[in-house]
Amino acid sequence: MKDTLKGKIIKGVGGFYYVNVEADESKKDIIYECRAKGIFRKNKEKPLPGDDVELKPLSEMLPDGYPEGSIIKILERKNSIIRPQVANIDQAMVVFACVYPEPNLNLLDRFLINMERQSIPTVIVFNKNDLVGADKLKELTDTYENSGYKVLSINTIGNLTNFLKFGIEDTREILLKELRGKTTVLAGPSGVGKSSVMKLLSPQSEVETGTLSEKIGRGKNTTRHTELFYLEKETYLLDTPGFSTIYIQGMQPEELRDYYNEFLEYSSECKFNTCRHVSEPGCAVKRAVEEGKINRTRYENYLQLFSELKSGKY
Repeated sequence: MKDTLKGKIIKGVGGFYYVNVEADESKKDIIYECRAKGIFRKNKEKPLPGDDVELKPLSEMLPDGYPEGSIIKILERKNSIIRPQVANIDQAMVVFACVYPEPNLNLLDRFLINMERQSIPTVIVFNKNDLVGADKLKELTDTYENSGYKVLSINTIGNLTNFLKFGIEDTREILLKELRGKTTVLAGPSGVGKSSVMKLLSPQSEVETGTLSEKIGRGKNTTRHTELFYLEKETYLLDTPGFSTIYIQGMQPEELRDYYNEFLEYSSECKFNTCRHVSEPGCAVKRAVEEGKINRTRYENYLQLFSELKSGKY
């Protein structure tokens, strides 16, 4: 048995950390059940899902089927986020339904802003595209493509239409193209089909979640904790609990305009270089909204968020 191994934490439950150690192509990956050394508590360090770590194997196999190990070192993090509490994230993939439920674009904007503040790029996935007409689907897609985001539209029981390529390919494969070689947070509100996307990408996730859920006495069907699943070499997907509210905190109202990329093309034409694009005269952004050059819903979301930040509500 090797003295130390390197792996990635895929889940933390009740003081236990499950670490995936990738093998070469001829062998199968191994998940170790680990405790963290006391030095981490002393140094106020907490291992997080997504952390790359060094572990020391302690036994070949525990009674529950996992080999035992001890985390001895957390390797340098490139980033960490609070909600969900994870480390070393390369990107987010956020899922919203085209309908049933109607997409809450204000909530989507909040998510995008929070990710952008942490320099985490986001891929937007609109699910259930088979339940809406082509005009509504194109409107949703264009709104966020024009804001600089990568947008995919899917239904998890059929094929995926990728407007960027004007073609139809296998849903799972096109999603995987956006995920390969990265650790991605999968997020979205409840009821949008995020679990179906997860099962499509990682069919084994339901079995693995069930195994761990039985051990800690929790149900299988609801994502209660952050789950990280290995898809293929150097490719991980973090499943997270659904959200219904997102707050933007610690931001000055005047900073908000910088997170609406479609404003940038017009803001240099505003009468005042300090224009907040709210009530100032000679605002080129407001004029672009009236002329249909900037999506009105996005602008109205901006006004609502600006008002919340100004009031200091959160």
